Amino acid sequence: RTSLFELYRLVGTCCRKSSTETLNHLRNSARQMSVCGVKSGLRLQADTWARCSGARGIPRLPAAALRRSGAPQIPLRSRRASTQPPQALFGRLFGGGMTAAPNVEEQKEKLLQKLVGLGRGVNASDAERREVNQLAKQLESRNPNKKALASPLLAGKWELLYTTSDSILGTSRPSFLRPNGPIHQFLDPENLKAANKESWPFFNQVYADLTPESDSRVAVQFKQFRILGLLPITAPEGAKGKLDTTFLDEELRISRGDKGNLFILRQVDPKARP
Repeated sequence: RTSLFELYRLVGTCCRKSSTETLNHLRNSARQMSVCGVKSGLRLQADTWARCSGARGIPRLPAAALRRSGAPQIPLRSRRASTQPPQALFGRLFGGGMTAAPNVEEQKEKLLQKLVGLGRGVNASDAERREVNQLAKQLESRNPNKKALASPLLAGKWELLYTTSDSILGTSRPSFLRPNGPIHQFLDPENLKAANKESWPFFNQVYADLTPESDSRVAVQFKQFRILGLLPITAPEGAKGKLDTTFLDEELRISRGDKGNLFILRQVDPKARP
């Protein structure tokens, strides 16, 4: 049997033979050749042989004649360099695939879906709290407004969706003494003012002054409490804290307090002020 190497050598001698002699020789050699256990009957790509025969001035052999010769034909795709990106090739080779990272909107939706049924956090188990915290961190890593205090998006009326603060949730009190209606936070970064306002059943309120400490963090000094929204009580000097805005866009805000508490809020009215 003629080896593949021998067949290539014969192609190299095409210039010393007439095209008819070359075709006859190639036919006989192709019928004898066996590659990787596959015997005669394979077909060579016609234009490959035609290019070889015409390389040195010998007329190209018709593709139809080569197909009739019974020469093995190599699929064009196997000889062409792949145009697919390396990531896709490596993904298939190792049994995986390259998947795009979720965008910010998808991450926000996933976080908001997780908050459903948690009652602002009062009904959250320890495992659910850890999962919410992890989802919040994923968003924080993609914060589009790292200089929150300079952003016009910070001002307005924000509804509290979730927190780990026991004092706000009232977890130590019976359920009928906890705030059951919406809780809103009003921010006025331009005048460095803030207010938290509960709704039904007690309508308690607290007002505070803000002092910037960084591009996103403020020191919070509480100034006045209002019981039932009417009875004013001056806040003690020690009523203070810090608040760092770690994610901010047109719809959602994530903040963290100095005691490790997490706050997730959604924008309700960007024009409202304390």
